[in-house]
Amino acid sequence: MSFRLAAYAVCIEGERVLLVRSVASDGESQWSLPGGKVEHGEDPFDAVIREIGEETGCEAVVERLLGVDSRVIRSAERAAPGAPDHQNIGVFYRARITGGRLRPEPNDDVVESVWTPLPDVAGLRRSSLVDIGLALARTLPATGHVAAVPVGGLIQH
Repeated sequence: MSFRLAAYAVCIEGERVLLVRSVASDGESQWSLPGGKVEHGEDPFDAVIREIGEETGCEAVVERLLGVDSRVIRSAERAAPGAPDHQNIGVFYRARITGGRLRPEPNDDVVESVWTPLPDVAGLRRSSLVDIGLALARTLPATGHVAAVPVGGLIQH
């Protein structure tokens, strides 16, 4: 089984959330939250600030820890044929943009970052991480955990 520790930012201003769009090698596009892999020896708190800057061009501050999500993606559900089962641990933070200008990620996966009206999110092809992050931000559960989001239709791994 492969494993990944990642940190994600839920940036909400008024009735909008900051989303990033990436394009896979097969041309499929998907929206997600700014964030990504925590490097070896890196603190997730520092990783989320770094990822926001890399993916969006913006500076941010972390306002609070929202929670942690752990999911196992079975081999049969992975995009790459024959890939092993994969566990992703996501640490979600509420963050506030403090400066910079939205731009694509230079020479990488994120092709755009956009302030998206919250009601429009349901109609986007998106990572399940978006729904997890928004649920954590909306409910602020004392446990820091929300139920798994079913994957299918517009919601992807």
